[in-house]
Amino acid sequence: MKRAAIVGATGYAGQELEGLLARHPGIGPVHLMSARPGAEVKALGPLGDKLVHPLDLDRLGSGEFDVVFACLPHGVGVPTVQAALGGDALVVDLSADQRFRDPDAFAEAYGAPHPAPELCAAARYGLTEHDREDVQGARLIANPGCYPTATLLGLLPLMKAGLVAAGSRIVVDAKSGVSGAGKSPSGITLYGNVDSTCRAYGVGNHRHSPEIASRFPAKHPLSFVPHLLPMFRGMLATIYVEPAEGASLEGARSALAEAYTGESFVHLLDEQPRTGAVAGTNQCHLNIASVSGAFVVTSAIDNLVKGAAGQAVQNMNVALGYDETWGLA
Repeated sequence: MKRAAIVGATGYAGQELEGLLARHPGIGPVHLMSARPGAEVKALGPLGDKLVHPLDLDRLGSGEFDVVFACLPHGVGVPTVQAALGGDALVVDLSADQRFRDPDAFAEAYGAPHPAPELCAAARYGLTEHDREDVQGARLIANPGCYPTATLLGLLPLMKAGLVAAGSRIVVDAKSGVSGAGKSPSGITLYGNVDSTCRAYGVGNHRHSPEIASRFPAKHPLSFVPHLLPMFRGMLATIYVEPAEGASLEGARSALAEAYTGESFVHLLDEQPRTGAVAGTNQCHLNIASVSGAFVVTSAIDNLVKGAAGQAVQNMNVALGYDETWGLA
């Protein structure tokens, strides 16, 4: 049995992770840590009355843990990652800190220099279905963001098959529940500002936009606009693509079907995906249609599972040689 620690265990992703790992046959009791030093506390809510220990970098670096999940905001988790790597643990980082191979791209997206640029080169991006070979045996895995996960799972098979017009604009209209904004309260996520309404946010400056574009196999301008829905979890991305000359809807559907044949968690549907159908699961449901000559791909995931904790467990399974579905099916 492997020994695991979750740093940032009281956040939404950390709570989700604890529940998944509790039923994982290859993981023993999970050590829960706060995002900061301080006193030991008893957790409430989904963690029940489990003890959450203060952040302890020395303990993370002691070799006690085989796997460390860093569920921390961008820019603050590098010391945690460095300590855990020093203790010879596999580190799965759910923050944005290691998602860009180029530290200058991180600085441009997040408005500050990367605190440890060498980690960017060391990390392996973990969009599991497309990066499985890179993840196998990795020491540091950058878990993708939720919007990039939903978007790239629907888009990459078409790009890799040459079915997207060269240099054409990609348009992504994406919608998420409020848990995607994290647990810290803000004016945007207050109940009175979310109930019975839908709004766009981060228009033109959302940090997941450069992350998505950085994973394209060729350059395409990207117009990505996220929206907030009055629900807790769930994400739906609608992706508009200009087909390459001669590309057909049948060919595009075949490319998606072939890319995910045999995959446990990504499924191409005949009907339109619904967020309710994937809630609480590590599933991604896809559909493709043609509208006025454009390909329209719809992609539904649970932002807290396939978009965060579930994909982190999936990546851990691949890195450690476990059955990919352990803890997730």
